[in-house]
Amino acid sequence: MAGVITVAVVDDDRMLLDGLRAWLDGTPGVTLAATAGTVDELLGDAAAAPYDVVLLDLVLADGSRPPENIRRLRAAGTRVLVISTVADRRRIVAAVSAGADGYLTKDHDLPTLVRAVREVAGGGTAHSAELAFAWAHDDGPERPRLSPKEREVLLEYASGLTLKATARRAGISPHTAKYYLDRVKEKYQEAGRPAYTKTDLAARVREDGWAED
Repeated sequence: MAGVITVAVVDDDRMLLDGLRAWLDGTPGVTLAATAGTVDELLGDAAAAPYDVVLLDLVLADGSRPPENIRRLRAAGTRVLVISTVADRRRIVAAVSAGADGYLTKDHDLPTLVRAVREVAGGGTAHSAELAFAWAHDDGPERPRLSPKEREVLLEYASGLTLKATARRAGISPHTAKYYLDRVKEKYQEAGRPAYTKTDLAARVREDGWAED
């Protein structure tokens, strides 16, 4: 089983669980290792090793809070791909802020789901139209309001360019580019999400979906 991605599903829709079993049966490199109706049920199996990816329904019948479910699963050592019947902007933002590695609505087809699972299992974020729209229209206090030039400089610099190369791309001087980067760092600091290094800034770009807007 080396190299096979182990997937668990937390959802109280029995028809969906049966459908996922049928869909994933025989899918190369992916195996459905467990299903559960609640996070308590999944984590209560002491014999279960951490799964590579958990597909988590956003709203469960037990009334559990989605952000707390996500945090518990992440603390257990698994990555989380949220699946939902709706593309609610605020819920999407809250889910990713809690640690979810992606968000898909349930109307996507199997190839899209499998690609998302592989992306998440590989350490990436499963971007989708729903997630990009949510980030583009997010007005929460945790996401700094960047000016167009601040965002341009951030994206260029966080992509791996040097400060001089970033300035050249943006059509400004290195001194001005540094000013914009310092402003970006200040705004993230004020939002309670410090970004001191280029690696930190690249992480913020991924978290906030700036490149997807």
